[in-house]
Amino acid sequence: MTSILLINPNSSEATTAMMVAMAEATAGPPVKVVGVTAPSGPGMLVNPADLDASVAAVVALGLRHGPDFNGVIVGAFGDPGVTWLRDRLLVPVTGLGEASMREAVAGGRRFGVATTTPYLVDRIDAAAVRLGLGGLYVGTRLTEDDPLALAGDPPRLERALGRAVFQLLSVDGAEAVIIGGGPLSQAAAALSGRFGVPVIAPVAAATRAVLHRIRSSARDR
Repeated sequence: MTSILLINPNSSEATTAMMVAMAEATAGPPVKVVGVTAPSGPGMLVNPADLDASVAAVVALGLRHGPDFNGVIVGAFGDPGVTWLRDRLLVPVTGLGEASMREAVAGGRRFGVATTTPYLVDRIDAAAVRLGLGGLYVGTRLTEDDPLALAGDPPRLERALGRAVFQLLSVDGAEAVIIGGGPLSQAAAALSGRFGVPVIAPVAAATRAVLHRIRSSARDR
C-alpha cells in the first residue's frame, strides 16, 4: 500500500483531519494518508513570522515520521520546511504552494491566487518568481474580511473567495485560480465547478504531485 505523510504546520487538529480527508479522496484507495499536527503555534498561519516559526516543527515531524512513508506533503501554502526535508529524506516531498502553482500553469495557462491572508502576498509573489512562473502569474486577490473570522464561517468564506476568483478571471485575465491555503481546501472544492476554468485546491494538487513522483520513482527502479 502506498502511504503519504501529511504534515500540518499549524496546530489545528480539525484542519489536519480535513486535509487528510481531501488527500485520501483525491488519491483514492489503496493509498493511505496519515496526518500529523504541529504541537504548538497558531491555528492558522497568517503572516511571515507564523510561516517561518513553523519550519522547526515541520522538519522535526518530517524527520521523525517521514522515513516510514512513501511520500510527504507539507500542508501549508507557503511550503515551510519543504527544502530542508528534501535535502534530508529519501522519499518525495512536496508543498501546497509549489504543487498547485505547477498544476495551474499546465498548458501555459496564466494563473492567480485567491486567499485570505494579506500579509503573505509578498511570499506568494516571490514563490511564483522562484519557481520560474512569474511570467504566467497575474497576481493575488484577497478577501475583504479578517482571515480568522472567515475561517470560522465556511459559507461566508466561500462567498468571499468566490468574489476574489471572479476578479482574477474577469479583471486580471487568469485562466486558472489557486485557492491559497490548506485551511481553505473545502472552500476550494466547493468553488471548483463554478467558473468554467480550473479552481485548484492545493491539498488535492499536492496529493497528485507526490503520487506522480512516487510512481515515477518506482518505475525508475
